[in-house]
Amino acid sequence: MDKTEAINAILDTVKDGVLTYEMKVNTLAKQAENLLDVLSISEPIQKYRDAGVICDLYEGNAPYRPRYIVPDYEKFMAEGCDFLNLSPAEDLYDAINNLQIIYRHVPSITTFPVYIGNIDTLLEPFVTSGKHTETESLAAIKRFLKYIDRTITDSFCHGNIGPVETLTGRLILKAERELQDSIPNITLKFGAETSESFAIDAVETSLITAKPSFSNHEMYSEDFGERYAIVSCYNGLPIGGGSLTLVRLVLARLAEQTESVEVFLTELLPDAVEKMIAYMDERIRFLMEDVKFFDHHFLAKEGLISADKFTAMFGMVGLAEAVNRFMPEGQRFGHSEDAEALGLRIMEIIDSEVSKYHNPHLKGSDGKYLLHAQVGIDTDFGISPGVRIPIGEEPSIYEHLFNAQKFHKYFPSGVGDIFTFDQTVNANPTYILNLIKGAFKNKMRYISFYGADADVIRITGYLVKKSEIEKLSRGEAVLRDTVVLGKGAVDNAKVLERKVRGISE
Repeated sequence: MDKTEAINAILDTVKDGVLTYEMKVNTLAKQAENLLDVLSISEPIQKYRDAGVICDLYEGNAPYRPRYIVPDYEKFMAEGCDFLNLSPAEDLYDAINNLQIIYRHVPSITTFPVYIGNIDTLLEPFVTSGKHTETESLAAIKRFLKYIDRTITDSFCHGNIGPVETLTGRLILKAERELQDSIPNITLKFGAETSESFAIDAVETSLITAKPSFSNHEMYSEDFGERYAIVSCYNGLPIGGGSLTLVRLVLARLAEQTESVEVFLTELLPDAVEKMIAYMDERIRFLMEDVKFFDHHFLAKEGLISADKFTAMFGMVGLAEAVNRFMPEGQRFGHSEDAEALGLRIMEIIDSEVSKYHNPHLKGSDGKYLLHAQVGIDTDFGISPGVRIPIGEEPSIYEHLFNAQKFHKYFPSGVGDIFTFDQTVNANPTYILNLIKGAFKNKMRYISFYGADADVIRITGYLVKKSEIEKLSRGEAVLRDTVVLGKGAVDNAKVLERKVRGISE
């Protein structure tokens, strides 16, 4: 973009009648950042970027903060924060107020916090202290969640509950069923210690409001230890750390560069991985060595985050389309053993190639990049998220789960599948819970679902209300910026056309 085009784009933002004031400020900041040219990018890397094979997901031309930050809110609750002049909370109202204040100061690529803590265990000591009745606690939690929805207007904001049942966890689920807001996104860490009744409560809530999703607590604990968090869409990261960057490899577009599967596997794929790692290395170098984020930010100075716990995420999308390009007619990803075998072969190559590289700044993962099945962006057309089966081609749910679970092992920093259910499951939530248990037993990492008749739906990894998309389609302003992304995904990725499942399937 030349200078005149950049100025015109800025002016268009200023004049936009649909963007809120906050959306304009964030857009203008991004446009200013993108006027800079501070990264050293080779011609071969830029060629892949221009072709849309390497995509930095709008991180900007001058990274000045990590993409995802995962503060140690347990430490914050125990010790307070000198920079924010906050002492440890003495009751539930103090606790909620302290959290609301620190959320305002946690950076991310979206400008909003992508992680707000294991909110049930953070608040449980105050809910059960005897200072508040259950009715008072529920009212306070509802106000807390409503505050988050109205002020953190981006549904990449993510909270966790579980794995152990708590009174606060129950109250959060009850509040979410009543509020039916799209923010925050929530995950239940589901493991052997999660009670059956708590899990059923979560299933019933998700059918109404598309949250919580379920994470395989055993798998994530094996990768990160028990102090891990699910943030943003479904990204597994260490608490007190985060991800310095997330760049994605668009396999569908890379596959378009050859007719030969062997050329794709043995030449293009290793080359694209090498170039993308080099690009990510450069972004990390600028953030860590030129910007020196961890030298001056209060979260690092007070030990709420540590550079030693940060990693970076090597994302990928469009596996299905890449596989389908090289398969004979009639053999499609999700419906063919040969297609599945090719998909697994591609993943083995990516996993092997990425593991060859080391970056000294990635101390949270021993210098290695973590694979991430990226959920897609609003402008993706004909490109399926991560390793998912394309919408409109879903097999029966048992076949679907059997296929998906074979790919989840590759992605410690996030992968997931989404299922839509009809009203037949409402009277039998145990049916869904049994599906989850079986899938997790077979090493599926993460599952999301929602009711087909719900207003709140899961787009790819984030939540949006259908009613808000309809408002935006009429040209009306909406509060939450992810509605814009959701509308793009509805138009381009056909997320409203997911196969609807039922007990009789």
